[in-house]
Amino acid sequence: MQLYRKILAISILSIVFMLKTTVFGVPVSENQVHQEGCVLSCQLADNDAFADFTVFNTPGKKPKVKKPKGSNSKKVTFETFEENLNKAKDYYNRQLYISASRIFEELYPLSMGTPYADTILFLFADCYYQNKDYEMAAFHYKEYANRYTGSPRAEEAHYYAIKSIAQLSPEYSLDQTETYYAIEEINVFIRNYPNSPYMAECNALLDEMREKLALKAFEVLKLYYNTENYKAAQIAAQSFLKKYASSSYGDDAYLILVKNNYEYASKSVDSKKLERFTACVDAFNSMKASYPYSRLLAEAQKLATDAAAKIQKINNKTESKNSKKRGNNED
Repeated sequence: MQLYRKILAISILSIVFMLKTTVFGVPVSENQVHQEGCVLSCQLADNDAFADFTVFNTPGKKPKVKKPKGSNSKKVTFETFEENLNKAKDYYNRQLYISASRIFEELYPLSMGTPYADTILFLFADCYYQNKDYEMAAFHYKEYANRYTGSPRAEEAHYYAIKSIAQLSPEYSLDQTETYYAIEEINVFIRNYPNSPYMAECNALLDEMREKLALKAFEVLKLYYNTENYKAAQIAAQSFLKKYASSSYGDDAYLILVKNNYEYASKSVDSKKLERFTACVDAFNSMKASYPYSRLLAEAQKLATDAAAKIQKINNKTESKNSKKRGNNED
């Protein structure tokens, strides 16, 4: 390195002295270049950067040297573990969750196998939750619940994992993967902690997630009915009532099924009318049994009554034909 600086210095001075000789006519010997080059190389050796050399800087201005980021902070090591843990807890208590999470993230691998590990992981997960980063919060709460099953906070961690997952559940019209995941985790929680103080909240979340799935299925059912895709609407309604009859859309789904079956029968060929009007009446009877006080019963009953009258008319017509046939056979 010293040889490099010496060569560099001599090269620079050779250019400078050549300019002096050419422009100003000042004679310069080769020995003088060599001696002054050695002096300059020693000066360069005292500096950490070539930019400190005054030839390349504006006179009177000291070059700015950038300090590396975080130069004032101590690296998280075993030696600084306790100091950084206290700093992270201080940030957490002051609700500076991003700053706290960065330190907790570095502390956790060092704390594995120590009494501090479960507390650090729990607070790390809670930093994400408090900062509304629910995806990361769910991941780390689940990690805690699975890793520290014997901890008194395992139940709480699992509960907050569920709350985080539920927060990720999107609008009913979008993909409901996270909603199904939330329901699955709630059911696991209920099995694992049947006497949990969080049971009421979990049941409320479960109802909320199921209601969202019910709304999505109900909108599909309405779409089939509104586009007069009667067979598909019939299947969709029956599927809906098996899964979500207890939802707030149950009696609405029954009404659509009654209307769908009535219209389907009315537009059918004669050979199919009896079967489909009968399906309309059956749907009404099921609706009446399931929702005896529904505000929609009156509308459904009108259609069912008319369907029953049409059934009677079809039966009478059929009976009349059969009577004629029997009379013809006797003749």
